[in-house]
Amino acid sequence: MKTTSEDSKQITYEPAGKFEETRFEKIHNISFEQSTQASAIVAQEIADLICSKEAAGEKCVLGLATGSSPINVYAELVRMHKEEGLSFKNVITFNLDEYWPMDKSDVQSYHYFMHEHLFNHVDIPADQVNIPDGTIDQEEIKPFCIAYEAKIKAAGGLDFQLLGIGRTGHIGFNEPGSHFNSGTRMITLDYLTRADAAGSFRGLSNVPKKAITMGINTVLNAKRIVLLGWGQNKAEILKETIEGEISSIVPATYLQEHENTTFVLDDAAASELTRVKTPWLVGTCDWTKELTAKAVFWLCEKTSKTILSLTDKDYNDHGMSDLLALQGSAYNLNI
Repeated sequence: MKTTSEDSKQITYEPAGKFEETRFEKIHNISFEQSTQASAIVAQEIADLICSKEAAGEKCVLGLATGSSPINVYAELVRMHKEEGLSFKNVITFNLDEYWPMDKSDVQSYHYFMHEHLFNHVDIPADQVNIPDGTIDQEEIKPFCIAYEAKIKAAGGLDFQLLGIGRTGHIGFNEPGSHFNSGTRMITLDYLTRADAAGSFRGLSNVPKKAITMGINTVLNAKRIVLLGWGQNKAEILKETIEGEISSIVPATYLQEHENTTFVLDDAAASELTRVKTPWLVGTCDWTKELTAKAVFWLCEKTSKTILSLTDKDYNDHGMSDLLALQGSAYNLNI
């Protein structure tokens, strides 16, 4: 199998903002051309953790996510189990969330999803799999959630938490307004979250309005967190999460306070980050014809000016002094 530079990329945690080009970023992140490559590297980190825990005679406690983002991670773990002998006998899992009400046999349930994509294909003992129960009566939900938290603590806490992100900035089903101290609980789903799921449920009216989810505090207590972000439709919320201020309006921003979190993105999902979209704001650039055109059009939009009316000051004030130096003057560059 041919090795590429993408395959050699590392997702090991590093503090955010170490270099000038990442100075706007508050969460460590790395992007890949394809999500399949990224997923394989994330799966390898999980496999290495499972093996190291097994070698030490310890259980490996994983927090797992559902949705489209982790599917290729699970597929790679299944491949490792079948082809490389990766065992899950020492693994205990806790899933982030489940719709409520939701029968376990329903194809839309996260119980069904996890068994379909992972648990039915590996050797994890059934009693070591934990998923919020979408069938319990409403009056039993609070005691169930308290017991779920206690079970995580009794297992020694989460060694690794896998996350996706919703367009509302939710992690798990921690929707906007979630408290940073929140634990496992019942939550009402945001309209946008339900709208995004409507296709799978054959209509918005069929999407449950509530869910049981691990809390922000539950997630932040994990020793290692990896969040997956794929596609252009996640680019805006990822920029806000990585570069914005911590706020309950975007619950994923709470991850800025975790000391071992990495966002693993594809290039489309990373496309709105400052160092990608406007690299001249954070460092020197290789001013190709395409990048020059992109920068000049951006400057016109930023200053509400036409190209021919841009001045030396406009270029200097917006991080393009090196481009100006190459051309000699704004007049030459504009022409």
